[in-house]
Amino acid sequence: MPTVSTETARVPEDISGRQRRIPVGRITWRHTFHALRHRNYRLFFWGQLVSLIGTWMQQTAISWFVYEITNSKFLLGLVSAVGSAPMVLSSIWGGSLADLHPKRSILVATQSSQMLCAFLLAAGVWLGFATPWFIIIVAAANGIAMGFDMPARQAFTVEMTSREDLLNAISLNSSIVNGARVVGPSVAGLMIGAVGVAMCFLLNGLSFIAVIAGFLMMRLPPFQRPAHAVSAGEHAWNGIVYSIKHQRVRTILLLFLAVGVFGWSYTVLMPAFARDVLGRGANGYGVLMSASGAGAFIGALVVATYGHLFTPRRLALGGVWLFSAALLAFSLSRNFYVALAFLFVAGFGMLLFFSTSNTVLQTIVPDDMRGRVMGVWSLVFGAMIPLGSLEAGAAAHWVGTPFALAFGAIICAASALITLFMIRRREAGTSN
Repeated sequence: MPTVSTETARVPEDISGRQRRIPVGRITWRHTFHALRHRNYRLFFWGQLVSLIGTWMQQTAISWFVYEITNSKFLLGLVSAVGSAPMVLSSIWGGSLADLHPKRSILVATQSSQMLCAFLLAAGVWLGFATPWFIIIVAAANGIAMGFDMPARQAFTVEMTSREDLLNAISLNSSIVNGARVVGPSVAGLMIGAVGVAMCFLLNGLSFIAVIAGFLMMRLPPFQRPAHAVSAGEHAWNGIVYSIKHQRVRTILLLFLAVGVFGWSYTVLMPAFARDVLGRGANGYGVLMSASGAGAFIGALVVATYGHLFTPRRLALGGVWLFSAALLAFSLSRNFYVALAFLFVAGFGMLLFFSTSNTVLQTIVPDDMRGRVMGVWSLVFGAMIPLGSLEAGAAAHWVGTPFALAFGAIICAASALITLFMIRRREAGTSN
């Protein structure tokens, strides 16, 4: 009787870093959507899909609107930076709250706050008081809400699914984030020319209704508040100390910061690259953003299906190097369609790194520390966007957009190489 081959998923142990193997059956495309067997995750998945399309529409519209009314690459970077900088201040407290309070309640509050910000932007454009300073203030308020939202949402994933389905759930979530990156910018590019940016903001505000309704419909066990004898400040600080002392967590976060500052910031320069280098308008800008999103979307589906067959190191570092090579080639391209192809590959590579690093972080930390570690992850995410936006905007202002993109690609590749050297050196020391 023929034997049936069975694949096994690699799930890191909480503390040791050694992997245990879990049977998952034959590898088919059914495995791609395995996390959707959980009702709560299905509600989250479809609500997020609707909401994230609106989010990417708004992000695309804000960048185009700011560049249109100011014609300043530096302000383009400044608005993006200020919109994310508050996350640095609020994410640590957000991670602490996620370990102490019901995550669903936190998420309903943060999503409602972001919905209000979208409506304010729509009103500002329609009534004519949407100056760059107004946009900066609203973006900062939205950033504060995101700082509390991100750690709670990341830590909530394992509660909506299971530890065994965590990689699949995170990859599926990445697929809808990046699927929305395909649809949202394209729709925004068409709507900006047809009905204006205000409609993009309004539709984004309405899209939050779907995700809020999904959270309210979930069936969750009664929340058990953890017993703790420390103050709120010490509770949050413990998460920072743990992240610094835990060697694997520290390594992941440092590489995440380097790639985020010098690599992820390429999106900030897309309006300038589309208009000044490729000679395209709002539609071309939207298509460029969609190409990167399409690559990331395909990457997310590949990771969701086959990611557990590869070591996290190979996926993460390989993704960084693939992204770096594609971004460098993109910076040198002057043909619109060649640029689209390189952006597609860059999006694919970036997703491999982001999805894998996020999953490893969540699986190597204990449950009672997950919210705070994801708070530190959100802090790094919040810091890398303003730092990267300012770096990219300043570099593009002084030496040109193509050089700024090429410089970022080289730094990302070097950072991954240094990380690999550090990992091998640590392993050599452990084996001796």
